[in-house]
Amino acid sequence: MDITVLFKLTYGLYVVSTMDGARPVGCIINTCFQVTSQNPILAISLNKNNYTLEALRRTKRFALSILAEDTDASIIGSFGFRSSRDCNKYEDYGYDIVEGAPMVNGKFAGRLVLDAINFVDNETHVVVFARLVDTVKGEGTPMTYDYYHRVVKGRAPKNAPTYVAPEVEKAAAEKPETEAAPTTKRKFRCNRCGYVAEVEGDLPDDYLCPICKAPKAEFTEI
Repeated sequence: MDITVLFKLTYGLYVVSTMDGARPVGCIINTCFQVTSQNPILAISLNKNNYTLEALRRTKRFALSILAEDTDASIIGSFGFRSSRDCNKYEDYGYDIVEGAPMVNGKFAGRLVLDAINFVDNETHVVVFARLVDTVKGEGTPMTYDYYHRVVKGRAPKNAPTYVAPEVEKAAAEKPETEAAPTTKRKFRCNRCGYVAEVEGDLPDDYLCPICKAPKAEFTEI
C-alpha cells in the first residue's frame, strides 16, 4: 500500500496552547475541523505522547492559533519539535492571555478560544471535541500542510497524525511522475525537523536551520 497518497489530503497548521498550572504549554498540530455550525463545536487531534494533551485534560480551556504563510517559521520549530516537558517554548516570543488561554505572540491568520468537552481515544492519538468560546481576528493567508512541505520544506513532527518515516518519504521522492531537470545544487536535510536546504556548494559553517535553529552539524546531504 502506497501511504504517500495520504499526502494529497488537505490540512492546515495550528498552535494549540493551554495552561499547565501557572505556565503556558503548547504544540503544533495539523488536524482541526468544524463539527457543528450553531454554537460551534470543533475537533482537533493530539498524539498521546504530547505533554500539551496532559495539561489540556486538566485545564480544558485552550487556544488555537492558525498559522499564516508568513508566520515566523521558527515557531514551527519551537512548538513542533520540542517538548513542553523540558523547555519553555514561549521564551523567545512572549504570550498574551485571552479568555484564560495563552496565545503565543506573532502573526497568525486567526485565533480561537475553546473549551474541551470530550476526549475520544483513537489508538495513538486522542480526538478532542471542543466548544468555541471566542475568536480573535488575524491576517494573512492560512498555511496549508501542502505549502509547509513545498515552500517551507518541512517535515511532520513524529507525534503528528500525518508523520511519515524518512525512509518512506525518500522512497516516494525517488519515484517522480516526470523526469526532473538536472541541477547543480546540493540538498541537505535537517535531522531535527526535516527542512531541506538547497545550496551551491556546501552549507556555510555558521548555517542555522530556519525552522528549528539546528546548526550545520545536524544536516545530512541527500
